[in-house]
Amino acid sequence: MKDMKKRVSFIIPCYRSEHTLGKVVSEIHATLKELKEYDYEIILVNDCSPDGTWAAIRRLCQEDGRIRGISFARNFGQHAALMAGLRQSAGDYVVCLDDDGQTPADEAGKLLEKLEEGYDAVYASYAHKQHSLFRNLGSKVNELMTRIMLEKPRELYISSYFAVRRFVAEDMVRYENSYPYVIGLVLRATKNITNVEVNHRERQEGSSGYTLKKLLGLWFNGFTAFSVKPLRIATCMGCMSAAAGFLYGLYTIIKRLVNPQVPVGFSSTMAAIVFFGGMIMIMLGLIGEYIGRIYISMNNSPQYVIRERVNMEEHTEL
Repeated sequence: MKDMKKRVSFIIPCYRSEHTLGKVVSEIHATLKELKEYDYEIILVNDCSPDGTWAAIRRLCQEDGRIRGISFARNFGQHAALMAGLRQSAGDYVVCLDDDGQTPADEAGKLLEKLEEGYDAVYASYAHKQHSLFRNLGSKVNELMTRIMLEKPRELYISSYFAVRRFVAEDMVRYENSYPYVIGLVLRATKNITNVEVNHRERQEGSSGYTLKKLLGLWFNGFTAFSVKPLRIATCMGCMSAAAGFLYGLYTIIKRLVNPQVPVGFSSTMAAIVFFGGMIMIMLGLIGEYIGRIYISMNNSPQYVIRERVNMEEHTEL
């Protein structure tokens, strides 16, 4: 009796990719023909793209029953799209990749091989990234943030092309709050993670959907959703500011006692007021951010809202 094939779920968040998505899907088909030990499914999640991406997804679903489509009611972001795909996936392994062809689907076998070796999660790493200077800078900031706030190992490279085992995917979808952050969910589930090097291609069409505003929102979401370290840092900064204020006041008193002719400086007083006022506002802002997220979560604000599905059972899901 032959062993049953393991199943791989490919999840692709889609935004402005009507001209590139077909090539990515064709590459997955060609790759899995070579990897005969796996069955597979492809889940395409349209993040309310303003172009013809959903029409392209519907067409691909009609051509192949292994392809399933989800369309959001509005734009919820890449991480919400990944969460929607994870909840619909059924594979023993889950592979997440981009819709623009920059993440090479024909090298998915490298990620699957590492999972077969016993790793729980595998991230693709790139010797030469073909992103713009802005995106590369954003990646470096994200790398620093995940290392400090989420305790990511220094040697681990994080990218949007990764694969996880079923139990990791199931743990990730247990998170039902309004601000999913996929990297944090993976790191929360397991530390048995490795990298595998793949090629990174030049973008075939268009530009990255990540604006400065979206990147800032993503970073802020990352370090407030899964860590209380910002609050601890704010506490430390408050202690240091209080100590600095105390020492400066002591210095002023001593200076005045040593030389009574020394005038009390208005500018230094104002500088101290502005500095400590700014520190207080930063700390209050951080506390307010955490309280706001708690409030939104209590109101059951959804991670995403699905408008339409193709090639899957119709059921209500938020």
